[in-house]
Amino acid sequence: MMKLPLIFQTNIYSTSQVYNSLLTQVHSKHTFQMEGQRKVLTFSLLFIIPLLQLLSLAAQTSAKVPAIVVFGDSSVDAGNNNFIPTVARSNFEPYGRDFQGGKPTGRFSNGRIPTDFISEAFGIKPYIPPYLDPKYSISDFTTGVTFASAATGYDNATSDILSVIPLWKQLEYYKGYQKKLGTYLGEKRAKETIAKSLHIISLGTNDFLENYYAIPGRASQYTPSEYQNFLAGIAENFIKKLYGLGARKISLGGLPPMGCLPLERTTNFAGGNDCVSSYNNIALEFNDKLNKLTNKLKQNLPGIRLVFSNPYDALLHIVNKPAQYGFQVTSMACCATGMFEMGYSCSRASLFSCMDASKYVFWDSFHPTEKTNGIIANYVMKNALAQFLH
Repeated sequence: MMKLPLIFQTNIYSTSQVYNSLLTQVHSKHTFQMEGQRKVLTFSLLFIIPLLQLLSLAAQTSAKVPAIVVFGDSSVDAGNNNFIPTVARSNFEPYGRDFQGGKPTGRFSNGRIPTDFISEAFGIKPYIPPYLDPKYSISDFTTGVTFASAATGYDNATSDILSVIPLWKQLEYYKGYQKKLGTYLGEKRAKETIAKSLHIISLGTNDFLENYYAIPGRASQYTPSEYQNFLAGIAENFIKKLYGLGARKISLGGLPPMGCLPLERTTNFAGGNDCVSSYNNIALEFNDKLNKLTNKLKQNLPGIRLVFSNPYDALLHIVNKPAQYGFQVTSMACCATGMFEMGYSCSRASLFSCMDASKYVFWDSFHPTEKTNGIIANYVMKNALAQFLH
């Protein structure tokens, strides 16, 4: 079983926290000379290298990646579904109780989601706003925006189930965003911003759990392997379209061990409520296809910097070794209505939830807690996105 580095067993740190921590470590080993309010550090090149490998100062990283642009499902939806007619929403208590202000935002968690942590890790801002929220404007979106919609998938049939924003529509919103950016920044600077921005794609779980294995239709048309190929083909076309629109830094996200979600474990009576191995195997197979797709596109699209960001191992390690991260509960969610968690989200009718979400891996039957999101974001930063810091 893989062992994660200690730094990825805690919540992600802001750039200022990392810098201050490193400064403290240096203090005991190196000479400081005070000149007014300025500290002069003398240290070796060997110290500079790990400093850069962690998180650079905000001024440095923001120049490398000026904005985070997000496409996907509830794993990265910051509230777009609040503004469309769908039941797939989380704009009610107790969602958001640990977010700044303590109010629901539309994020499917008690607090921040992975892309919020990633944005902060790049020294940009602590959260990414949803494109459809009228309280934000292009001035807010210049440093980050999410077009994601909870309950969507690669497959248009998946987004149709709960009438959410399909991936093709998210791309149309992105085109509109580019036009607004051009007007706001000027065409030349806008194109440079798009080329330097990190584009994150995170979806696919709903295609299997809410579509293929849940309702008639796709399962009669495709074998599991064929359906994976079908979805991978959509992912490939989407990346090519982003590339054609000027995107050059792209992260393609993999599936988590979806058989370990409380929603699936609750119904696994034969397996003693353990993780459903068949669903985990599907995730592994699909992730392998996405990884191969990433390598293929890197060879075929000149100048693209495409990475495969795989959360599978990190989340499985948390589920299997929760105590190493300070968790106590993995099979049930913090926000629940009783022993069985059969719904997509917390119930509006009941405000019951655990007292301390940091003891739980999952917030609701489908989504991780803020603490888990932070750990996953750290892992992805270290193993996939760190190259964009340079």
